[in-house]
Amino acid sequence: MWDVQLNGKAVNNKTLANAIRFLSLDAVNNANSGHPGAPMGMADIATILWREFLKHNPNNPNWFNRDRFVLSNGHGSMLLYSLLHLTGYNLSINDIKNFRQLDSITPGHPECDITEGVETTTGPLGQGLANAVGMAIAEKSLSAEYNKKGHEIIDHHTYVFTGDGCLMEGISHEACSLAGTLKLNKLIVFYDMNKISIDGNVNGWFTENVPARFKSYGWNVIKDVNGHDFVNIRNAIKKAKLEKNRPTIICCRTVIGYGSPKFQGTSQAHGAPLGHDEAEVVRKKLEWKYKPFEIPKDIYLKWNAKVKGKQYEDAWTLKVNKYKKLYRREFAELERRIKRKIPKTIITKLNNFMSKNHAPMATRKSSQIVMTEFGKLMPELIGGSADLKGSNLSYYDDMDSFSHSNPSGKYIYYGVREFGMSAISNGIFLHGASRPFASTFLIFSEYAKNAIRMSALMKLPIIYIFTHDSIGLGEDGPTHQAVEQLSSLRLVPGLDVWRPADTQETAAAWREAILSQERPIAFALSRQTLKEIPKTKRQISNISRGGYVVYGDSSDPDAIIIATGSEVSLSVSAAEQLKIKGVNIRVISMPCQEVYERQPLAYKNKCIPENYDNILAIESGIGDSWHRFVGKKGAMISMESFGLSGTGRDVMNHFGFSVSNIKKNINKLIKKNR
Repeated sequence: MWDVQLNGKAVNNKTLANAIRFLSLDAVNNANSGHPGAPMGMADIATILWREFLKHNPNNPNWFNRDRFVLSNGHGSMLLYSLLHLTGYNLSINDIKNFRQLDSITPGHPECDITEGVETTTGPLGQGLANAVGMAIAEKSLSAEYNKKGHEIIDHHTYVFTGDGCLMEGISHEACSLAGTLKLNKLIVFYDMNKISIDGNVNGWFTENVPARFKSYGWNVIKDVNGHDFVNIRNAIKKAKLEKNRPTIICCRTVIGYGSPKFQGTSQAHGAPLGHDEAEVVRKKLEWKYKPFEIPKDIYLKWNAKVKGKQYEDAWTLKVNKYKKLYRREFAELERRIKRKIPKTIITKLNNFMSKNHAPMATRKSSQIVMTEFGKLMPELIGGSADLKGSNLSYYDDMDSFSHSNPSGKYIYYGVREFGMSAISNGIFLHGASRPFASTFLIFSEYAKNAIRMSALMKLPIIYIFTHDSIGLGEDGPTHQAVEQLSSLRLVPGLDVWRPADTQETAAAWREAILSQERPIAFALSRQTLKEIPKTKRQISNISRGGYVVYGDSSDPDAIIIATGSEVSLSVSAAEQLKIKGVNIRVISMPCQEVYERQPLAYKNKCIPENYDNILAIESGIGDSWHRFVGKKGAMISMESFGLSGTGRDVMNHFGFSVSNIKKNINKLIKKNR
């Protein structure tokens, strides 16, 4: 496709693709670190997609109806940075030169909160692909809610680059299987079939028939595309965009490190610089006559997408202006959701709900009652459970299910796909205008852990609803009893972990989750019934501080108990019995350590004075996260082993989570520290 004259010669797509190749090659060489192979191998595909099909606007990277582009094989980040630089995003040639350097906006793997135009943070293989499934779900959901006949204001595609490594990861099966079932036809995946991973040719460990695999998922499969043939690539994309009922995978044969006589087609091109000598050889082979980081103005001119991007957005704006005149209420609601504004009525409802007394119930049931209280008022709330709807109770009354035939539904049946569910939830939020939740047993947060970590890294306020929170679930035994999971989740930077003691605390946790703008929230909810603990208005208000005095009016207590969840009511009962014998105990309910630690020192000193010795922490899990609260002279009642199968009451008593054992340990602590 001949376009412009460059130094007397026509500029074709190969020249434009080579601009990507050499920016990538030179940046990796300059950093002496990185992955040149994928950018060099996928440059031709990227050229056709970004120049001829991708609907985006470098002038406004957050334009809502843009196509989403996800580089799932995020180690090839220089491919994306080159595209952003060439098409006119706020990413300069100096940023390219600073690739992988401290505080640059071109980090080793793409990070969506650092670099404009990066849709999601990728690198852990397969997760970008799952994020893209979430984006396609969000587009399908929103278009069903807001589009009117003749006024389709939500209408865009999600494109993904993925490689052998992504498809080896189990999460790719979880996400792509569901995508086929949901018939996400606006999801188009380019599979880079270069057959090379870090360890070498994948024929030794990855020999499955990928096209047949995706056909079995219900995908539209376009096979045998030459990833270096522009006509072949163009025709494949056109065909994919015509598909109305299935997601599409375009299987592209490419050569990793394309253009390097020494390294192309080998694992040596994957994750190491080619070196300056080989770079010069590649320049001669591909007839690239320019120095490192030198791109002629005519090539920049042909790559620049600002004019076309403005035209895309202007055309959409005309549509929107017509839409909002006819559907004022719907547009106002969509605009609210895009801006992430929370209706005041929801917070008022939750505050009123918290002020009431409630019957004893499991906090998983409390959570469902809270969701029912506000769910229908929050149309952006969308999510589901990993095949545990009836156990997690993570839905509100009359919540319709999301499906191909009912895309306006809000409950997603994820099936047994904890990791996929969580990464898809990240993608749903990243798309915008939707607020996802994901639910499973607390023990199975382990399957989802890396996606939860990515929620925190990207500062996405995903709501994770984990139930069956401890050994108190009973008969299912140690395979299902969460022991180390609370401490493990608390180690994730930027994640708030709430383990409420009753319905009021559960409502407070939900309120804080809804209000959160940058921190994901994980609830740990009980299977067993918990008593509602009496509280004053001030105590109810202080729940949102993460920790508060729930029992004890003495300014100089003999000891302080800190507890969470089901252990709070046990602690209050122990304190009440000890008071009869003249022992004054203060009980701190601390449903969220992270929120409590962010409180002013003056408030924390009112709860737990500095240098106070007689502190007993009680939680039916591994106690590592409590050492900083109890100090050197304090003590803990916690788990030091896996659980056992038996009734919840018997298992809890066996491991010392009983009123009698709490009293015994408090008296022992007071005696020791006299």
